[in-house]
Amino acid sequence: MDEPSLTLVEKSFTFEDCGGSQSLTVSIPEVLDPHYGMYVWPCAVVLSQYVWKTRSELQHKTVLEIAPQHIRRVMKSVCELQLGAGVSLSGVVAAKCGARVILSDSAELPLCLRNCRRSCDANHLPDVPVIGLTWGQVSPELLSLPPVDVILGSDVFYEPEDFEDVLVTVSFIVRKNPHAQLWTTYQERSADWSIDALLLKWDLKCINVPLETFDANKTHLAGSTLPGNHTVQMMIITKRVV
Repeated sequence: MDEPSLTLVEKSFTFEDCGGSQSLTVSIPEVLDPHYGMYVWPCAVVLSQYVWKTRSELQHKTVLEIAPQHIRRVMKSVCELQLGAGVSLSGVVAAKCGARVILSDSAELPLCLRNCRRSCDANHLPDVPVIGLTWGQVSPELLSLPPVDVILGSDVFYEPEDFEDVLVTVSFIVRKNPHAQLWTTYQERSADWSIDALLLKWDLKCINVPLETFDANKTHLAGSTLPGNHTVQMMIITKRVV
């Protein structure tokens, strides 16, 4: 299928230390209609803020960003266009902060991978690999990953039907490196949704990270307006030690 003709804009996000002593600006190609995947959602900005604030921990670490897959279903139901799920904001920030980053999106939708590449090109990151990974599938691409230190995933816990597939993939990666962590942000949408039982099933555990501990409890963050940012939460998932 030919790629649809879309009007893209480059949106800039600036992450700063208190007092502005250090800062980082990245540019992300964005479609302004949030029905499309190439749209920067609040969870991505909050996760990127955490990456920026903890950048010293990521120096020379291997980082894998996984993209939210629910957006593809929304797009297919709304407009039947397979345009991709994310814009790789947190992965780009990690790469600019000195991490060895691998970006991923669905192996089944090559246009999604092209979207990741656009974000790399916009930020002069030609050497960042972009690979196809589908949650819950043990594919050759997953098997060939090097040991990963940090997995980045914004809004990956969106649809309950995806929860276990996400954690299966995380569990597989943690087997290669028992110290690996998933850094993830999510927006509270239902008090009835929980991953506690699945974490136990896959020998994982999580801790919540309050937004105020990394200066993300703001209505404006990195130049982005975050409507309802009080509903965005962050947690770190790691291997459970028995």
